[in-house]
Amino acid sequence: MNVRELMTASPTTCRPDTGLQEAAKKMADEDCGCLPVVDGDNKPVGVITDRDITCRIVAQGKNPLDLTVSDCMTSPVISVSENSDLRECCQLMEDNQVRRLPVVDESGACCGMVAQADIALNAPEAMSGDLVKSVSQETSSASGASN
Repeated sequence: MNVRELMTASPTTCRPDTGLQEAAKKMADEDCGCLPVVDGDNKPVGVITDRDITCRIVAQGKNPLDLTVSDCMTSPVISVSENSDLRECCQLMEDNQVRRLPVVDESGACCGMVAQADIALNAPEAMSGDLVKSVSQETSSASGASN
């Protein structure tokens, strides 16, 4: 099974200069907690999560209405090819302790998102269990924000 078979295709994206309120509204409208941040060529340059906004902005007493996605996005981005094997995708998520990855096509443009939930619903039970366990482990470098 490859990533293309279970990813969410054509995800809602934002740009680094998108206002945080607009990014949060997109997440609410799409019922998602993460947006790929893309450049003018639709190539991922980062990701922003609802947790990034909460922990890196609101919890620090900063006004999210005055800031943009670039002020709290996670960058550089870790992405996976749409043609990657599911095991490779899981290993990348485990190694980087992330729950979601932007998916890129052959040109490097964002064409999808793959989430831990997609894997849990579609992959063999042992593979999804290992992923959940590994990604959920706390690290000594935890920054308070995660993807």
